[in-house]
Amino acid sequence: MSVKEAGSVKPIRVALLGCGTVGTEVVRLLTDQAEDLTQRIGAPVELAGIAVRRPNKHREVPEHLLTTDAAALVKSDDVDVIVEVIGGIDPTRGLLLEALRNGKSVVTANKALLAEHGPDLFEAADASGADLYFEAAVAGAIPLLRPLRESLAGDRITRVMGIVNGTTNFILSAMDATGAGYNETLEEASRLGYAEADPTADVDGFDAASKAAILASLAFHTRVTASDVYREGIRAVSAADIAAAKGLGRTVKLLAICERVTSPSGQESVAVRVHPAMIPRTHPLASVNGAFNAVFVEADAAGEMMFYGQGAGGAPTASAVVGDLVAVARNMVASGHGPRESAYAALSAQPMGNTPTRYHISLDVADKPGVLSQVAAVFAEHDVSIAAVRQEGRIEDASLVIVTHAATDAALRSTVDKIGGLPVVRDVVSVMRVEGEE
Repeated sequence: MSVKEAGSVKPIRVALLGCGTVGTEVVRLLTDQAEDLTQRIGAPVELAGIAVRRPNKHREVPEHLLTTDAAALVKSDDVDVIVEVIGGIDPTRGLLLEALRNGKSVVTANKALLAEHGPDLFEAADASGADLYFEAAVAGAIPLLRPLRESLAGDRITRVMGIVNGTTNFILSAMDATGAGYNETLEEASRLGYAEADPTADVDGFDAASKAAILASLAFHTRVTASDVYREGIRAVSAADIAAAKGLGRTVKLLAICERVTSPSGQESVAVRVHPAMIPRTHPLASVNGAFNAVFVEADAAGEMMFYGQGAGGAPTASAVVGDLVAVARNMVASGHGPRESAYAALSAQPMGNTPTRYHISLDVADKPGVLSQVAAVFAEHDVSIAAVRQEGRIEDASLVIVTHAATDAALRSTVDKIGGLPVVRDVVSVMRVEGEE
């Protein structure tokens, strides 16, 4: 859709769906920077309306812009671009599909919707020639998706690994710094406003899994949905796990890991997973603390890169939203459009069981001769190689700590299951994956 009209440029009219923490900041940026945005875009940007559920809760927004009828706002002929910061799947999915099918470009921060129904949105955008931008859906203010989508389009990305959830990173960083347990650290995170009243989406890894699906889709030119992502959260991470990591010169992070993998027959696929892992304290991601996000990207020609910054919050996320809006508006002024979906590779998703990983295993064992040999025999039976082993304590407090070399996750899981049934093993205290140099 062009905004050129009889030799002049008419204003670009924007409908905002949602006016919570992020939406309020979007309104502020559009208002405070109106003159600069006009110069950057080549046309003024005007708010045509703001859809909210309770207009009386938004006294900071001009009353004449507020409406409870999001569907009517989306269908309005007076709207050129839809900016969506509502979140959730329904009714948001229907609203955005309606907009795209009618040629209205969309800017969204909705990672859950993109991770589950991204292909539907892209197909609707392609059919009508509308733009679909979503930088704010992953890692807040950090410019990450556009580099993957555009700057690195001429390269072959092999791996994307990152910290993409600020709540879990705050909790794990605090546990590492204080030695406190998970529950008390979660309570502190809630008190300080870093954790929601219901933290399930964050601490159980759902939020990070949605973001991992989006990252993998862009990096590997393949449609990856949330259901393709293996997911584990941080509820089971204990103070003992954190201490064990420290003893190995490592720290624990909830990682989103997206890899291009090749089978022995030469068949390529993608492995996408979210889980806690021990990483060396020398790794660039190890120093990312608090609520910050960072993503480490590896590509054939560009090599290694890390993107770091504020991964959440009203103002940082709004910065990414408005950045996308500027890109969409520039395309409209130039009578062009942005990049389309790139899913030509159509790689299959590799099951977690087939994905090579490494384990750190802590066992409560009987302190008597032959324990190590019995445990080692189980590893050999499953063709899993031991990289390091340490025995601690005596009599009632004996423990055995084992770090493995890489093996398929299924082989490692089967090994742990069988070890847990050995008479000399009183308990499998903890199992955690290990990333980084062996």
